[in-house]
Amino acid sequence: MTVSLEQLRRCHVAVDLGAARTRVYVKGAGLVVDEPSVAAVNTRTGALIAVGSFAERMTGRTPDYIRVVRPVSGGTVVDIEMAQRMLRHLLGEKLRRALRRKPRLRAAACTPHDADPLAQRATVETLVGLGARRVELVDTLIAAAVGCGLPVEQPTATMIMVCGAAATQVAVLSLGSVVTAQRVPVGGEAIDHAVVQHLRHAHELMLPSQAVRPLQLALHGNGITPEGPASTLIHGLDVATGLARSVHVDTAAVRDAIHTPLTAVLDGIGKVLRDCPPDLVADLTDRGIMMVGGSALLPGLDQMLRDATGMPVAIAERPDVCAVLGLGAMLEGKIAPMVLNPLAE
Repeated sequence: MTVSLEQLRRCHVAVDLGAARTRVYVKGAGLVVDEPSVAAVNTRTGALIAVGSFAERMTGRTPDYIRVVRPVSGGTVVDIEMAQRMLRHLLGEKLRRALRRKPRLRAAACTPHDADPLAQRATVETLVGLGARRVELVDTLIAAAVGCGLPVEQPTATMIMVCGAAATQVAVLSLGSVVTAQRVPVGGEAIDHAVVQHLRHAHELMLPSQAVRPLQLALHGNGITPEGPASTLIHGLDVATGLARSVHVDTAAVRDAIHTPLTAVLDGIGKVLRDCPPDLVADLTDRGIMMVGGSALLPGLDQMLRDATGMPVAIAERPDVCAVLGLGAMLEGKIAPMVLNPLAE
């Protein structure tokens, strides 16, 4: 952990800036913001038109002078000014006024495990621009593990897999720190892209941008396991004629398209286990892997990991908000560090 629990207890607000969604936890109030990390801007005047869910629904449906942007990519702020404007509107005037009353506003934020100093600085500057006098950075892996109830502070191994929109992070934790971790540049967006490319090449069907995520309906039931539905009707645009067309898609072929990017995730898990000390690997045989993140809800993904690793795999109760809830638990003082009693000399 990059910061002590005592410092986190002094913070007033926790922010999780993700590539897919932005979440804000206010001390004493709980989770107050859970919206897509999207903003719509008028390119002629520079005015902000919409943020969050409404801006996401505008994707692909706007005239030329309206641009839909995502100021966060892969857990890193790529447009500080736009991220600040988006956060201001998501918080709302009433909540911003309440936070401004704090004499020395402190904020905590999640950062990816392998975030470089430039990415960390971008996160800090985003929150400083919103009025924070001090910003504490917490590893996303630690925050997510705390949020899903894993015994992070104990001297036993816990393995967590954070399935994000842009990347998947796999790590083994012990004594409140990351023992070994691996970041795989495959997330929900890569899975969606694989399905879209399969439909384009196999059926000459182009999907509207809003239809990518609902494609998981094609894998409902047991998802990427063979027990899923045999075929699914999907609506899209014919590549050749430009007309609307519906096709029956073989879900077995969709499963094969999804397996390709997921192979990289399995390789990442294998590398983490190879780099982990044998004593901790023995603990993981019983404890298994805890999956968190929005992409952990992909139907059948947990069963695929069980078959590939032979380890127990569980999905957190609220996998999409585990990181910000873990930060919130630290802010509220619900997490107590393990007390060491050194032998008296």
